[in-house]
Amino acid sequence: MKSVAMAAVIVISAIPLLSCAGKRTSKLGVSHGAFAPCPSSPNCVSSDSSDSGHQVSPFRLAVAPAEAWPVALELVSGIARSHIATERSDYLHVECRSFLFGFVDDLELHLRPTEGIIAVRSASRLGYSDFGVNRRRVEALRASLIERGVVK
Repeated sequence: MKSVAMAAVIVISAIPLLSCAGKRTSKLGVSHGAFAPCPSSPNCVSSDSSDSGHQVSPFRLAVAPAEAWPVALELVSGIARSHIATERSDYLHVECRSFLFGFVDDLELHLRPTEGIIAVRSASRLGYSDFGVNRRRVEALRASLIERGVVK
């Protein structure tokens, strides 16, 4: 009987964790040609950031922007447990859900043709540390873009 009660307590305690999407932040999108700054917490990376803890290199294009952008769209569409929330001709916002608890991270791509890059930002909505998940997501996307020949 104690094990049934303990299991019930665990399940009831876990319910709030299973809906950890968090509210969509108002700090999404591009303003004055740049993403919003990362918060002080280590759960965000951005090619627009200047500090080493948050900085990640943009995707440097190896092909024309009109050729690279559809490939980027195709690849982010294939990220597991993710969906495109906003799609424009030069901007993507993708909501990426974690496997276990359903935490949501916001992945953003911004095509900057005059600079020959796709700027990137990936940030957790909740919590303090992401254990490097956002950086790994960006670097995995970079590797896929390199493999497809659209990024250097």
